[in-house]
Amino acid sequence: MLVIDGSPLEIDGPMTGLDHYHKQRNIIALRIDGELKDLDTNLATLTEGTSIEGVDVSSQDGLDILRHSATHVLAQAVQQLNPDVNLGIGPFITDGFYYDFGNIDPVTPEDLKAIEKIMKQIVKEGQSFRRRVVTDEEARSELSDQPYKLELLGITGNAEEAAEGASVEIGGAELTIYDNVRRNGEVAWKDLCRGPHVPTTKYLGNGFALTRASAAYWRGDQNNDGLQRIYGTAWPSKDELSEYQTRIAEAQKRDHRRLGTELDLFSFPDEIGSGLPVFHPKGEMVRMVMEDYARKRHLEAGYSFVHTPHITKKNLFETSKHLEWYADGMYPPMHMDEERDAEGNVTKQGQDYYLKPMNCPMHNLIYRSRGRSYRELPLRLFEFGTVYRYEKSGVVHGLTRSRGFTQDDAHIYTTREQMKDELASLLGFVLDLLRDYGMDDFYLELSTRDPQKSVGDEQTWDEATRTLAEVAHESGLELVDDPGGAAFYGPKISVQAKDALGRTWQLSTIQLDFFEPDLFELEYTAPDGSRQRPVMIHRALFGSIERFFGVLVEHYGGAFPAWLAPVQVVCIPVAEAFEDYLEGVAAQLRAEGIRVEIDRSDDRFGKKIRNAAKDKVPFVLIAGGEDTENNAVSFRYRDGSQNNGVPIAEAVAEIVRQVRERVNQ
Repeated sequence: MLVIDGSPLEIDGPMTGLDHYHKQRNIIALRIDGELKDLDTNLATLTEGTSIEGVDVSSQDGLDILRHSATHVLAQAVQQLNPDVNLGIGPFITDGFYYDFGNIDPVTPEDLKAIEKIMKQIVKEGQSFRRRVVTDEEARSELSDQPYKLELLGITGNAEEAAEGASVEIGGAELTIYDNVRRNGEVAWKDLCRGPHVPTTKYLGNGFALTRASAAYWRGDQNNDGLQRIYGTAWPSKDELSEYQTRIAEAQKRDHRRLGTELDLFSFPDEIGSGLPVFHPKGEMVRMVMEDYARKRHLEAGYSFVHTPHITKKNLFETSKHLEWYADGMYPPMHMDEERDAEGNVTKQGQDYYLKPMNCPMHNLIYRSRGRSYRELPLRLFEFGTVYRYEKSGVVHGLTRSRGFTQDDAHIYTTREQMKDELASLLGFVLDLLRDYGMDDFYLELSTRDPQKSVGDEQTWDEATRTLAEVAHESGLELVDDPGGAAFYGPKISVQAKDALGRTWQLSTIQLDFFEPDLFELEYTAPDGSRQRPVMIHRALFGSIERFFGVLVEHYGGAFPAWLAPVQVVCIPVAEAFEDYLEGVAAQLRAEGIRVEIDRSDDRFGKKIRNAAKDKVPFVLIAGGEDTENNAVSFRYRDGSQNNGVPIAEAVAEIVRQVRERVNQ
């Protein structure tokens, strides 16, 4: 007897998942003892007690299967238009899919329309996805005209090292090919693939669309062939596709790079270099407010502030093991301090200096600078520390993935006994502070050890991971596993926050580290006089100021709440004669710490109003003849509503209230 969706099932003869779920169109695959399989799997061949679940198309696994099936339809359509095309890899990705193609001209928007038209024909035709197990020799024979597929067959032992996304083709225990079969039994197309897939192309319905094309390189290496990568998205229904397209359109409007230019917040001058932003006066004002509030909250929570330099000698990162495990993410060294005599002979050896990619090794040196007692612990060191990481040009993305950024970085040193309570307190502190900035929809992710990229013993890792998991569960938030995602020195909890568009951003991280204190020989004197190792907690609250700035720009669409806005009030005179009157109003606001400007430009009154709206200023105060006679102003809000004849004192009090209460409107 089998167990299907938790209930016993007796099978007298041949039965597939399609037979069992024939009335449930939302079930597109099976999970058999935890492994994803095609829906047409013969259940009669399974051993007694096997656990079977139906995979709903709206689940994450279901969406991944749907989207990977769409890649096959895409590749079939492209090959129908370009018979000589070389097929690359076609994985599912977040919210969509892509497929890489070689030996093809750059793909234009018109090409995308033509490809999508053929995809719709294939979907309407209802071709079945049929799985076949093949030998390496059979696969090579069938795919002899596809050089990239043949190359993958030569490196089936490690799919992800072969190429990003290659596991969708060669990641299974068996080598398999999927045929797209027409209703008359004719094989319309085939591809090397692990599977599973939806039963037929009709399951794609009207819920897919191609989105764009870009250049790529085979196996992600710029020394290899140039490819064309075609992206698309797929959803269970046309309505869900439309909702996604609406979200994307809104996201494009909110793109922080676009708003950064429109609102004069920051820029990326070519003269400085990729991924290295400069903040303009308005942007720096927002950043300063963010930092000042964070400083205030950290002081209240018992943190001590430190400051460290931007570069250091090589041996520091040898001690911390960053050069062993993180060198690819660091800028190359600067060789300095070498001295030579008149003949050019080296009289003093130089040393390599590195731009720091993180602050923790330097904080360890501060801890180690003198003896420490258990009475000093937990010791919480905090720094706004600017670091530099050599991100590949292809992944640099505005402020959210830059090469130079400032971490709101803390390292907490505790005893083992204090560790769990400190972690729980720290997580609460992090979540409260994020809420103050208007982010309040969270879940947690637990990143665990990658045995190939870590230091230390398994027992210590298990203790650290178990402790973090307990703290996460006790917070009441959902906890999602991230296997192998930890840093080399310890597991971490990351706070995943949803923005106004429902997109998820990784923000705060909390990492538990037993090994860096060993590497740096950190100690404290215990109550019994013995010397003990502290436990180290790494914590970045925003991730980086720049990245969080970019997230907030998109979350608010550039319309920062009043307390964060670079300019909180613009005073607009109906005519030049009323400028001095408004200067008196502005003086009252400035006395309360409000950031206020008076528009003294030559623009017409209507244009000044439109400029304030375009700049997304929270409050506009207008003054004309009637206002001056009544010692009042017209109070205009960002949404366009207006309240006329408001006494100056009331207007000032309302603005001050909203700013000081940090109303995240």
